Formats: sequence, C-alpha cells, structure tokens
Amino acid sequence: MGLVKEFREFALKGNVLDLAVGVIIGVAFGGIVTSVINDIIMPVVGKAIGNADFSNLYFPLSDKIAQSADGTWPALVDARKSGAVLAYGNFITIVINFLILAVCIFIVVKAFNTAKKRFEAQAPAPAPAGPTPEQKLLTEIRDLLARR
Repeated sequence: MGLVKEFREFALKGNVLDLAVGVIIGVAFGGIVTSVINDIIMPVVGKAIGNADFSNLYFPLSDKIAQSADGTWPALVDARKSGAVLAYGNFITIVINFLILAVCIFIVVKAFNTAKKRFEAQAPAPAPAGPTPEQKLLTEIRDLLARR
C-alpha cells in the first residue's frame, strides 16, 4: 500500500503536471515549426539553389542502379527498390531543419529573457527594512554610552 501512496504523491505534485503541460506544448510547437520549415522555408531554399529537391539526392551503392539514356538518375524510391543507396539528401534536409529549429528556439528564448529583464527592471525595489528591535536597543545603548 505504501508504493501506491508514494506514486500518488509523486504524480500529483505540481512539477509533474507542469512537465506534462510543457511536453504537450512542445509537441504542438514542434508541429508548427515543422510546418514552417517544410512548407515555407525549404521551398524557398530549394528555389534559391535552383529548384533542388534535397530528398531525392543520393549516391548509388549498387550496380543495378543506372542512369537512363537521357542521363538522369531514377527517383530515390525507385533506386531503393533496385539496390542500396546512400541517401544524403534526407540528411541534408534534417540538418537544415535542425538549424532552423535551433534559430527559432534561440529567438524565442532571447525574447523571453529580454522581456523578463524589462519586467524585473520596472518593478520598484523594495524599501529597505527598518532596524530590528535588537538593533534599536543596541543603538540606544550606544547613545547612552556616548553621553557619559
């Protein structure tokens, strides 16, 4: 029975709930960032470097994969059916996605820290606390001794 009680105390702590909310928001934010990268940024990057489609970049590792008569290579899906390929285009896409995500997260954290500093700077400093009763008594004793 002690194990169940311990688990209930652990699960009902505020930190666990905060963590769960953070994970859910993180997953939703990840979906937004993935959409921004795949649907907005990557097409612009592909257009900027000549309509390149990174996902179809590969190096054939099998002799069964050959260029067609017009000098083009088969699509990655077809090449994988024919033999082994080194699909470096997908790796490039993932690296670019990571860099864009890292920049987005950096901007969000920087904005949060800037806002936090502004709010802390605007808050008035608390008034200094008055002397404690012991300090008042010691001050009176000092003053009495000084008068002698």
